[in-house]
Amino acid sequence: MNLDKLVAQLTKHEGKSLKPYVDTVGKVTIGVGRNLTDRGITEEECDLLLSTDIKIATLFCHAYDWFDTLDDVRQAVFADMIFNLGPTRFAGFKKMIAAVEQRNWQSAADHALDSQWAVQVGSRAIRLAQMLRTGEWP
Repeated sequence: MNLDKLVAQLTKHEGKSLKPYVDTVGKVTIGVGRNLTDRGITEEECDLLLSTDIKIATLFCHAYDWFDTLDDVRQAVFADMIFNLGPTRFAGFKKMIAAVEQRNWQSAADHALDSQWAVQVGSRAIRLAQMLRTGEWP
C-alpha cells in the first residue's frame, strides 16, 4: 500500500483540524478524523503531548531573567504555573514576580495564593506555594 497516498486520501476525506471539534455524528474529533470521544489517545500520545507542552512552558519561563538562577523546585513551580495559566495570565502575577526577584519566597507564595487562580486550582496552588516557600519537593 502507498502510505503517502492513503494519508493524502484520508486527509482529503476527513479534513484536518489542529483543535478539537464536534463531527457530524456528535463525536469530539481532532487531527485527521481521530475520534476522541470513543477512541481517546494512547499513553504514548499523552506522553508526547505532555512533553511538548512542558517544552513550551519552559521556553516561556526563560523569558524571565531570574528563572535560570532558581533551584529546580522553584523552577518547577513556575513551569507548572505557566503550563496551567499560559504566559499571558502568568505575567499578571506582578506582585508575586516582584517578590521572586527579591527572593522573598514567603511573599511570593502569599501573592500566588491571593488570586482567583488559587481559588480555581485549590490544592495545586497550596502545594506550589509550599514549594515556593521551602524550595523542597512535597
